[in-house]
Amino acid sequence: MKINSLQIFFTDNLMHWNAVLNKRLMPWKGESDSYKIWLSEIILQQTRVEQGWDYYNRFIKKYPTVIKLAAAKDADVFKLWEGLGYYSRCKNLIATAKFIAEDLQGKFPENYSDILKLKGIGPYTAAAIASFAYNQPYAVVDGNVSRVLARFFAIKTAIDTSIGKSFFSKLAQDILDKTNPAFYNQAIMDFGATVCKPRLPLCQQCILKKKCKAFASGMVNKLPAKEKKATRKHRWFYYFIAEFNEKFFVKKRTAKDIWQNLHEFILLEENKKLTQTEILAIDIFRQIPGKNYTIQSFSEFYKQQLTHQTIHGCFIHIRFTKEPVFENYTSLNSIEINKLAFPKIINNYLQQAKTLVQ
Repeated sequence: MKINSLQIFFTDNLMHWNAVLNKRLMPWKGESDSYKIWLSEIILQQTRVEQGWDYYNRFIKKYPTVIKLAAAKDADVFKLWEGLGYYSRCKNLIATAKFIAEDLQGKFPENYSDILKLKGIGPYTAAAIASFAYNQPYAVVDGNVSRVLARFFAIKTAIDTSIGKSFFSKLAQDILDKTNPAFYNQAIMDFGATVCKPRLPLCQQCILKKKCKAFASGMVNKLPAKEKKATRKHRWFYYFIAEFNEKFFVKKRTAKDIWQNLHEFILLEENKKLTQTEILAIDIFRQIPGKNYTIQSFSEFYKQQLTHQTIHGCFIHIRFTKEPVFENYTSLNSIEINKLAFPKIINNYLQQAKTLVQ
């Protein structure tokens, strides 16, 4: 594709903005170590920079190389990841680290196609690693990039369709500064995050506003266009904090569902909010012989918002006088439990209710 004057204006001014006006600081910015770039990109998937910053620093401190990460116990890595959410990212991080350490002799791939083959890495992350670590001419295309392009060129194609994704990927690659792709990619991502923001963009201060088509036509707040509207479902989790002799019954979530590889207490999932009376009538209480327990407390309902679902959690603390049997659950003391990784909703309960000795 032949680059036109509007595209040249866009690229030249964006590069100037990055060189002179961009003051955004991040610990991985300017990094050329492929391992650190990869780690930062995986952490930042579905995570705000402000939240990911401390996680990145903690990971680098504990696992400064991919070899160190590969040698770590899975449970320790999940514990360090705890609170970031989207735990499949952590699972893929571990698998890829082991693959690089064991199959690639600890050497990170150096070309885009090989990077793309790694577990948990898609086109965006592969482009980021290839350009930032090796200065290869691959354009990154994330939400920030698509938004900047959609507004500047007034593109009405929905960014969340296959046609839209293909269109924006091609446009981003066409206008990429091929001589300095790392600098350009950082520029457009930072510009989308700090100037051409999703809400309240800084149009009056924008170095591109003179030729921004959305600004000229009053369409800034209407772009980028999206087609899909996510439907959110609600799930009701009832956790039973079963205690006997200062030990609590827990297990690892292994099903292909949310929070795979994290731990939890005895769980009953229902499709609605139950009253305390209804909770006392459910199966778990029928399984307990005699009156060998006392109910210590019912919690309020806690809520955790995920991308397409809302989890509502209630916690029922039960203390047993005779050891119960719960299949597939292990009884652990509070010290052992505090070494495990739990979903955010459970950690929130534990921190506020202080059910376990922290």
